[in-house]
Amino acid sequence: MAWKKWIVGAAVGAAAICAVRAAAKPTLLAPEQALAMAKRALGGPLPIRGSWIQVAPEQYEKNGLTYTVYRGGVCRDDGDAEFFVNAYTGAVIEAKLL
Repeated sequence: MAWKKWIVGAAVGAAAICAVRAAAKPTLLAPEQALAMAKRALGGPLPIRGSWIQVAPEQYEKNGLTYTVYRGGVCRDDGDAEFFVNAYTGAVIEAKLL
């Protein structure tokens, strides 16, 4: 009878560990959400005519730090810009004119 209690306890403990790990792991934003956040951040006095984003995240290094990012771009009348947006937070890591 004691081994049954031990097995039940081990199963409950394993389930708890799995639940905590799943809750602690950050999830990626949908590319469409990241694009909308980047467009809000990069919006200026001129309207954005077009935009695009790659749906596959990639690794990007800046200042010795490695980020998981989505690469995208916006088209405006004053020029086109490419941006790298953090795939977890939606923060624009870098934007540069093309």
